[in-house]
Amino acid sequence: MRLNKFLSQSGIASRRKSDELIKMATTEVNGVICFDPAYDVKKSDVVKYDGKKISIIEKKIVIMLYKPKNIISTVSDTHDRKTVMDLIPRNIHLNPVGRLDKDTTGLLLLTNDGELHQYLTHPKNEIPKDYEVIIEGKLDQVQIKKIKKGIYIGHKEYGRAKVLNQETKKGRSRVVLQLRQGKKREVRRIFYRLGLKLLTLKRIKFSNLSLGNLKIGEFVKLNKQQIQLLKR
Repeated sequence: MRLNKFLSQSGIASRRKSDELIKMATTEVNGVICFDPAYDVKKSDVVKYDGKKISIIEKKIVIMLYKPKNIISTVSDTHDRKTVMDLIPRNIHLNPVGRLDKDTTGLLLLTNDGELHQYLTHPKNEIPKDYEVIIEGKLDQVQIKKIKKGIYIGHKEYGRAKVLNQETKKGRSRVVLQLRQGKKREVRRIFYRLGLKLLTLKRIKFSNLSLGNLKIGEFVKLNKQQIQLLKR
């Protein structure tokens, strides 16, 4: 088994991220730092990550969390801010599947299944994610068509989203958008470019899995049927 796959199946990170970690001198094989993600790990090899021995995880776990505002979507934080790991049991090593920024709430997945993590985050798979936003004003038809086609959001990037629904009341609109790209702060950058003030942002759906009755700050362990919904 390749070293990057070994790290992935040990719950360290996705296979793609494991490539980066290995090249950063984080991984030892039999006491020697290994920089080659393609190294063929043998049964007799002792593999350590950050000085700790690791092994392939037999039981794969996926958790769905309703992330609150002002929580960081990382395993740890150098500024000692509260992270999503403070909201779930610490006895299992889990990694967030992508990120929600500090001010964004909603559905966040965490897992120790490196292969699933890789599938859900790889851009080529274009996994749909739905967001609910509250904005000042409303989107007109020209703007809706513009963001569907692609709107320039800076840094040589274009933001794209499909508007699924819009309800306007008392000068504010609730808009549901579907994205498939996942660029950094993409939704916020789209509305900034449109000149519309975004008041709240919440992820409500990941692939075919919705928040359901989950309350803010709560989490649930997904069953096999729910995990399959993510893969459709």
